Amino acid sequence: MAGPTAVAEPSQARSAQEGILRRQSAREPAARTYARALPIVPVRARGLTIEGADGRRYLDCLSGEGTLALGHNHPVVLEAIRKVLDSGAPLHALDLATPVKDAFITELFRTLPPGLATHARVQFCGPAGTDAVKAAVKLVRAATGRHGVLAFAGAHHGMASGALEASGDAFDGRVDRLPYPQDYRCPFGVGGPHGAELAARWTQSVLDDPESGESLPAGMILEPLQSEGGVLPAPDEWMRRMRQLTADRSIPLIADEIQTGVGRTGAFWAVEHSGITPDVMVLSKAIGGSLPLAAVVYRDDLDAGESGAHAGTFRGNQLAMAAGTATMAYVRENGLTERAASLGARMLGQLRELSREFSVIGDVRGRGLLIGVEMVEGEWEGGAVTGAAELVGPVGQGGAGVAVMPGAAPAPRRGSPELAAAVQRECLRRGLIVELSGRHASVVRLLPPLTITDEQATAVLDRLADAVAAVARVHGPGGGR
Repeated sequence: MAGPTAVAEPSQARSAQEGILRRQSAREPAARTYARALPIVPVRARGLTIEGADGRRYLDCLSGEGTLALGHNHPVVLEAIRKVLDSGAPLHALDLATPVKDAFITELFRTLPPGLATHARVQFCGPAGTDAVKAAVKLVRAATGRHGVLAFAGAHHGMASGALEASGDAFDGRVDRLPYPQDYRCPFGVGGPHGAELAARWTQSVLDDPESGESLPAGMILEPLQSEGGVLPAPDEWMRRMRQLTADRSIPLIADEIQTGVGRTGAFWAVEHSGITPDVMVLSKAIGGSLPLAAVVYRDDLDAGESGAHAGTFRGNQLAMAAGTATMAYVRENGLTERAASLGARMLGQLRELSREFSVIGDVRGRGLLIGVEMVEGEWEGGAVTGAAELVGPVGQGGAGVAVMPGAAPAPRRGSPELAAAVQRECLRRGLIVELSGRHASVVRLLPPLTITDEQATAVLDRLADAVAAVARVHGPGGGR
């Protein structure tokens, strides 16, 4: 990695970084997030590696929250940006047609699920994923004339009011939240195919039971893998059931691919794992090639919006479109989706071996290069469950009654945000940047760039294993198992 011609002494570099961090703490709000857990000052970056102002180097497995599909400053991205800058083309074009936008849409449509690409429209909105979610909800409400939206527990669809309505940590009467299937903390206490089936039947009961208190919604929004929710891949059969339930009732299905798209999960779009075609896809992060860009892709028969119904001043970011075109083409042409699938499977396997060594790891899960390691406390949470929940019908606002059958698994141990934060700190000491997610911030999350090498993957896992071992020695019940 190229550096400056004059190199500061280590003590001077540390002092400069400390000064910047002090000023940040004094000037920026308490609401800052990553800066609290990651007190570094990046000054240079390339690929997986970030160099701080203090001269230390880090392996970055946050990747701009999944924005950097090709890592930092990939040559094809930089070349695409320079080409636009050198051409004299406008950098700001609102929603006007431009050659740069035309090339971006052409590449985007080349990657879409076939059932959507042949009958699609694309809408550019504000540059963040939350803007795309708001635009998608407006779209299906206008197209159907209905208002309610179905969403799922643990969801994260952005930070603006319309997106927060559909997310798992906020409540609004216009959104009905449904159980999202998962194995480790199955809401019905069983996990596996049976747990996914119960979740699907719950959704069907809410839609069909006249006593559920819910009218037919304007749409359903789901994540094929809940990343912020704790790295929870949706079972493929459950995804197919959601597609069938919504199609049979003319409910538009919105797939939130903001974090999962552009090869992250081992398919270009995560919906491809289940073979479904959604009616709407909301896209951001990696589609801008590291720069701000968001879009909604939807079936053309939903195109009921009036001019200006959902606009945004910065919806024509030409540099982001050029960077995004280069990124998507590079991923597609160089087999990076297949690479993410194979390397991700190997990393998951090695992390599961690590979980057998250390009892502070409760679960390892993920898909492709989106991986989560859930940290847990040593005590069991409420003991064993004595029965498996069987859905019998809705109760109250979108709820559902359950009956109990024999055969449920023991309840998992409590998630530990303290242990997860300790692992994150130990990783940073070892030069590894990781993020936390999950309902209690107890999941250590890895989102390395799709360009990560085998050697770099080994280094990432070695540093993570060392960090877990250090935490287990201090906090774990007896350290390893």
